[in-house]
Amino acid sequence: MKILSAPPSGYPGLSLRQLERRDLPFWYAYLSNHDVVRHTSWNLQSENDLLPMFDALDSELPTSIRRLAIISDVSGELIGTIGFHTVSDVNRTAEIAYDLAPDYWGKGIASAVCSSVTQWSFSAFGFVRVQGTVLETNVSSARVLQKCRYRHEGLLRSFRMVRGTPGNFQLYARLNDD
Repeated sequence: MKILSAPPSGYPGLSLRQLERRDLPFWYAYLSNHDVVRHTSWNLQSENDLLPMFDALDSELPTSIRRLAIISDVSGELIGTIGFHTVSDVNRTAEIAYDLAPDYWGKGIASAVCSSVTQWSFSAFGFVRVQGTVLETNVSSARVLQKCRYRHEGLLRSFRMVRGTPGNFQLYARLNDD
């Protein structure tokens, strides 16, 4: 689903906008880095593996994914993405997902943007619950969710395939009245 009016990023010098097909080579460039994906379920072999996501972004269905580009105001470069998948319009829930190029790690960007986008999603989409699932080895991403007031709810055993092997994921959630 296209997002016509993105929220503020919550981080100085960064903006959010709809992720677009022209972002594909830049997005894939850092997602093809082993360090970026080793604690995730991404399993990309080429840029073409991301094309179905862009097709889904074009959907007008209320359950379609939504993804924003995180852009440097100085360079205009894509430095990351954030958005929602597993959207349920009936239950008014979604799962948040985000990624950043390694040059931008450790600066508080993911936490600031996650916090801003989560808060915005409650009013923009009427979500009552946003959850995040984190591969149990992804300590950094778990910290991001904790900083954004997501509560740990438990372990999802063998929840998603991680490059051919079932992976255990920690479940975090934030409610619109938290």
